[in-house]
Amino acid sequence: MAPDPLPGPPPHGGSLVLRLAPPAALPALDQRAAGLASLTVDQRTLADVDQFACGALSPLDGFLRGDDYRSVVHTMHLTDGLPWTIPIALALPDELRDRLREGDSLALRSQDGATVAVVDVESLYERDPRQEARLVYRTEDDGHPGVAALYREGTLLAGGPVTVLRRPLPRFPRYHLDPTEARAAFAARGWRTVVGFQTRNPVHRAHEHLQKVALEHVDGLFLQPLIGATKDDDIPADVRMRCYEVLLRGYYPADRVLLGTLPAAMRYAGPREAVFHAILRKNYGCTHFIVGRDHAGVGSYYGTYDAQRIFAEFDPAALGITPLFYENAFYCRRCAAMATARTCPHDDAARLTLSGTRVRELLRTGEPLPPEFSRPEVAAVLGQAFAGT
Repeated sequence: MAPDPLPGPPPHGGSLVLRLAPPAALPALDQRAAGLASLTVDQRTLADVDQFACGALSPLDGFLRGDDYRSVVHTMHLTDGLPWTIPIALALPDELRDRLREGDSLALRSQDGATVAVVDVESLYERDPRQEARLVYRTEDDGHPGVAALYREGTLLAGGPVTVLRRPLPRFPRYHLDPTEARAAFAARGWRTVVGFQTRNPVHRAHEHLQKVALEHVDGLFLQPLIGATKDDDIPADVRMRCYEVLLRGYYPADRVLLGTLPAAMRYAGPREAVFHAILRKNYGCTHFIVGRDHAGVGSYYGTYDAQRIFAEFDPAALGITPLFYENAFYCRRCAAMATARTCPHDDAARLTLSGTRVRELLRTGEPLPPEFSRPEVAAVLGQAFAGT
């Protein structure tokens, strides 16, 4: 019997590639893994493995082989021409350099020693970290957190299919949705068009404005904050989730919004990561994706709207998800409303904008966030979290 058709738009590459082993296969896989060379991996690699399991990284079946890695770094496409912007690579430490050969398999272990996956190594190849940094992150500066993480890794990479044995327990079970589950939830609500929103920060009034403008044109909003590894000074995921909960309860129509989580790690790759985030949301079943100011940026490494301009480098049909571009939103005191430069005629003196640094300063000193910047319920959650820091 043929499987039920997957609800929603086609995933990237045409089908969801699910790499989680069935429970019945675990004893044999564990026995096999016990005799393999092993590698203890970091949180970012664990997040990649988990996304292989559920199909979020479709059409990849595992870590990039050498030819696809080089194609992604240099052309932002896989060798078959499909758009792909971030190299999902497995770096090996020097102690494995002389132990592994193409055709071998490698067990991946979490920090607590559990075997989480087996990689069938089809490709071993070297990378040039500075070249990758320059092309993917647009800088070789190790002050960039993504570049710093890249430089900490080895230069020998392994590529090949991944079989996932165990997934981590979800951090926020109530909101954990795999791509198949998100698609089913959209279909149950009757949503044919869904806009995804990526965030690693609490949603403030500017974000809310963009989301609600988008909701005027689509059936539903999938608010999917990233909850994987982020910078040390980013607001913790549990605080952010409380902010989303109070905001959605008070200011959004419940039948038009779904809160989920993206258990991925931030790479801070700016424009390339914006496209990558759009592809992930395509796999989750979104038809549209909001790209705002400095998406996935950090510091001053990227131009304000570079993350929007990069989409012009891709065939829209091959990308398969519609990006929605918005200018920076703010509260205008003279308009007495949220606006952007497209709709507001007033100068900067009338516009309320706060940097992330300034927001953190206000929170640490116990000063209230302006209600024009943040809903009071969200400000209260943030104030409680930052009290005494």
